[in-house]
Amino acid sequence: MDHGLTLSAPTALAQSALALLHIVTRETLTLAALGILLCSLDDLLIDLLYLLRRGWRRATVYKHQPHAVAEAMQRADPGWMAIIVPAWDEADVIGAMLRDLTARLDYPRYLVFVGVYPNDAATAAVVEAVADPRIVLVRCARAGPTTKADCLNHLWRALLADEAAHDRSYRGVVLHDAEDVVHARELHVYDWLLGRLAMVQLPVVPLVDAGSRWVSGHYLDEFAELHGKDIVVREALGAAVPSAGVACAIARAMLGRIADGRAGEPFDAACLTEDYELGLKIKALGGRGALVRVRDRSGALVATREHFPASFDTALRQKTRWLLGIALTGWDRIGWQGGLADHYMLMRDRKAILSSLITLLGYAAMLLVGIDLALAAALPAMRHFAPLITPGSWRAGLLFANTLALVQRLAVRATFSTAAYGWREGVRSVPRAVVGNAINAAAALNACRRYWRITRGLEASRWDKTAHRFPVAGG
Repeated sequence: MDHGLTLSAPTALAQSALALLHIVTRETLTLAALGILLCSLDDLLIDLLYLLRRGWRRATVYKHQPHAVAEAMQRADPGWMAIIVPAWDEADVIGAMLRDLTARLDYPRYLVFVGVYPNDAATAAVVEAVADPRIVLVRCARAGPTTKADCLNHLWRALLADEAAHDRSYRGVVLHDAEDVVHARELHVYDWLLGRLAMVQLPVVPLVDAGSRWVSGHYLDEFAELHGKDIVVREALGAAVPSAGVACAIARAMLGRIADGRAGEPFDAACLTEDYELGLKIKALGGRGALVRVRDRSGALVATREHFPASFDTALRQKTRWLLGIALTGWDRIGWQGGLADHYMLMRDRKAILSSLITLLGYAAMLLVGIDLALAAALPAMRHFAPLITPGSWRAGLLFANTLALVQRLAVRATFSTAAYGWREGVRSVPRAVVGNAINAAAALNACRRYWRITRGLEASRWDKTAHRFPVAGG
């Protein structure tokens, strides 16, 4: 007697359901492939522009002029610099960060303004305990958390009060967060360049987290490419360079102009991504911002290093805020401004929502294909259906093009991760792409949900920050 499992021939109704599933699988696969190809062509254009720019500069600028080193960027009479650090619920890290910052910075004239809230006594106590005359504690008027921009506006007013009290004028205003590890020469670089530039953005380099190779690790890959290639191309095309919110210095005069146009407050307290919009405002006022990649004599990149979220939940919250502020509420707030290059870059920023959802659709299509193939293997009746992809058809060509685009995209990301962190992280960047896609897709869905609630008055904009970590030994 045969006790093996056998499947009976499907009924007419079941046969219709299987045919419908087969058609849905084919069309979902086609739709996802088309969307992925369009996004890939956009990324390919940025890659080509980067290579053209790099080749041109090697053949012209650097053929006759060596790369600058940070030590050469130093004025005989350095200007005053103000570092502003908003701090809500940062008692665990702010003390170590401030001590590390004041010990590292090789610069004679600066003050650090730290914004705290009246209902966050723990953070205020830690800041006061640092007991450094270069650190100024600023108490916000309202209980926290408000928005980060609101805290920054309090710091701006404290800066103005300090200027009036001591009869001095700051050359630049530097943005940092409570978990940042700074480079010793950064203020000299800012001081050297401000004047020719209205905003100087240094690279942000995520720190390697051995306990979170995949979630925290995917930020390594994203920022290596973002601050190694994407922002470089953005600047080369003449588009506005967005601030990263940290490792960024704005000329005091420019920030004053922005404040004058906003009733004395340079940062929009209702904005979730005030740093991103800051670069656009500077460009609209005729100022120029630039991402500056310069190394010191040891070969170390002058950059800000910090830990990024290590769990899926915290990464989801951060990515949700970024997408919500840049791609959704930011679209409502600033529309389409600037020239053609600005419009193109705004489109790229805002398509992040669509790209993430298309990627999610692609994974759904792969799942459906797997189910379809499994059913075809188990049910002979399904073998009479037309194949999902006919060899030599336009769909086959589409999938082949997507395969090439995927290989190229992973190779580019691995190249930048390798350049920043070594070959091991470059290899890890390939499987980490799946983790990054999952986080970005979940964040896109979450951002859309929150946007719907905000536009209907069911949710207010708030400082939805993640818990910060500071390296035990300063990184």
